[in-house]
Amino acid sequence: MRTRAASAAGAALALLLLAACTENKGEGPAVDVNRQSTGVIATDPAQSKGPAAEVAGAVKGGTFHILRQSAISHLDPQRIYSFVGLMTSPLYARFLTTWKDDGKGHLTLVGDLAETPGTDVNKDCKVWEFKIKDGVKYEDGSAISAKDIAYGISRAFSPDYSGGPTYVQEWLADSPQFDKAWDFKANKGSFPPGLTAPDDKTLRFTFAKSHCDLPFAVSLPYTAPVPQAKDTGLGLDTQPFSSGPYKVTKNTVGTEIVLERNTNWDPATDPVRHQYPDKFVWSFGADPDAQANRIIADSGDDQSALGWGGVPASLVGKTISDASLKSRSILSPTPSANRLTINTLRVTDINVRRALNYAIDRDGLIKSLGGDTVAAPMTTLMPSSTLGFVNYDAYPAGPTGNVEKAKELLAGKTPELVLGVLDTDAETGAQLEANLEKAGFKITVKLIPADAKLDETSKKNNPWDLYIDSWAADWPSGASILPVLFDGRTVKDEGNNNRSFLNDDKINAEFDRVLAMDPSAQAPEWAKLDKKLMEDDAPAVPLYVDVAYYLHGSKAGGIFVSSIFGYPAFVDAYVKS
Repeated sequence: MRTRAASAAGAALALLLLAACTENKGEGPAVDVNRQSTGVIATDPAQSKGPAAEVAGAVKGGTFHILRQSAISHLDPQRIYSFVGLMTSPLYARFLTTWKDDGKGHLTLVGDLAETPGTDVNKDCKVWEFKIKDGVKYEDGSAISAKDIAYGISRAFSPDYSGGPTYVQEWLADSPQFDKAWDFKANKGSFPPGLTAPDDKTLRFTFAKSHCDLPFAVSLPYTAPVPQAKDTGLGLDTQPFSSGPYKVTKNTVGTEIVLERNTNWDPATDPVRHQYPDKFVWSFGADPDAQANRIIADSGDDQSALGWGGVPASLVGKTISDASLKSRSILSPTPSANRLTINTLRVTDINVRRALNYAIDRDGLIKSLGGDTVAAPMTTLMPSSTLGFVNYDAYPAGPTGNVEKAKELLAGKTPELVLGVLDTDAETGAQLEANLEKAGFKITVKLIPADAKLDETSKKNNPWDLYIDSWAADWPSGASILPVLFDGRTVKDEGNNNRSFLNDDKINAEFDRVLAMDPSAQAPEWAKLDKKLMEDDAPAVPLYVDVAYYLHGSKAGGIFVSSIFGYPAFVDAYVKS
C-alpha cells in the first residue's frame, strides 16, 4: 500500500465518485456496485466541529471484542501503515485531518485536530497553514499544541521509528532520502526545515515544490501529536499516549490489547469519533476459520465481537446461504485494486499489450479466486472508490474476454510470455495460462516465493513479462494512484512502485500538469488520464477489486467497511443492550 482548494468559505467542494456499497438481496448479502456517491472537502469550519452525528440505535456501555490471528505490529502512530493499525489508531489517536465516512462511499475530508483541512496560504500549494482547535486534550488532561504535532512529524524522520508513510517527510526534505537531509536524533527538540509552529495554535508547512494533496496526506497517523516529554521512544509501540476517545490500559503483547475510555476526550471537538463502548478488547491467536465459527455460534463475549479475518473460503458456502446470518454480514468491495501488470521493458509491442486486455477472462479468474464474495471485476486502473471516478472499458471484451479480437491484434503471432505468480497462487496461474493460451499466447508460469514477490518484481531487470499486482491508495485520489504506479521518471534499479516500468514523456507531463492543479479540479482530470493511459500505453490489465466479507456477533453494532482502506472501521461501533 501507498499505499488527496476549495471554493468560497462556507461551501463544500463536491466531487463525484462511484462507490460500491453493501446491499442485501435474497437469502444472503450481495454486492451493489452501481450506487453513485459524492465525496467532499469541507471548507466550512462548522463541518470540522464536533460532536459527530449520533448513530441510530447506538447505546453506551459494554465491551466490543475483535478477534485476530496475529498481533498488531505497531501502535506508535508514526510507525503505523498496516490496515489493522490504520483502522485501530483512530480510537486512541487524532490527526491533523480525517475523513467523515458513512460506510456507503460518502466521504468528507474535515479538520480533526485542525479547525479546517488547511489553508493554502499563497494559492500555490507550497505553504500550508493549520490552526489547532481549542479544547483538544491528551489522556492526562493536558492540552494538545501545534508543537506536539510538529514533534510527532519530526520523530517520523528517524529510522528508529520507521514503518509509517513518508509523504510529508519527503516533501519537507524535497528528497526521498529525508532521514539524511535532517537527523532527528541530532536535532531532537527542533523541527525539520519547512515545518514550524509559530505558536501553540499554528502549524505551518513550507515546501520547495507544490504539494496540493497535503490536506489528504496529513489524515494519516504520522500527524498524531506526541509531547516530547511523553516520547518513550520504542515504548510508544506498546503504550501510545492517547489523544483520542480511548486509551490503552493493558497490552499483553501478542495476546490482548485493552482500550478503555479516555475521560479527557471532548466529543465537542471531534467530528468523526464516538465513545459508545466502555472498552475495546483485541484478542489474538484464533485463525480465520476459528474466528468465523465463533462468530457464527454467537455466544458469550463473541456476541459483541467481529472476526477480523473475515469469512474464509471454507465457510463461504455455509454462511452466504444462511438467512439467519444476513443481518450479521458485511459484504462490500474495497479500494484494493488488482491488475495484471505488463512489464513494458519486455513486452514492447503495444498491440500485444492490447491483445492481453481483450483476452482476459475476468469471470473465470474471479471464480478461481472464490467468487463474488472475494472479488468484483474492474476495467479501469483506478478503483470506483476514487474521487472523480468514471467507469470505462478501453478494451470491451465482455466478462469472459474476446479471444477473436485478441487474435486479430496478434496478427498470427504467438507471443511467448513469462507469467510470475505467487507460489501460493498456482491455481490462479493455471487459470490465467489456460485463458491466455486460448487467445494465441504461449505462457510459461513461474512461481515466485510469496515473501520475495514484491521485492523481486520491483527490480527493473526482473525476468517476468506479466505478474499480478495490487494497490490500495492512502487517500481516494488519482494522485495517490496513477503517478505512483506509472511515472517513468521514478524508475530505478530496484524498489519500484512503477512495476510496469512505463516511461511515456507525454503521460509524465500530464502527471505534472494535474498535480499542479488545485485539488478541486484534479478529480476529473485523473479520470481522463486513467483512460488515456489504458488507450495509449496499456501498461496493465485491470482485473478486480477485493471484496470484504465479514461477520459480527448479534450484539455488535455500528461496524462498516471503510471507504478509504476497505477494512472494518470502529469509530461508530457500539454494543447492543
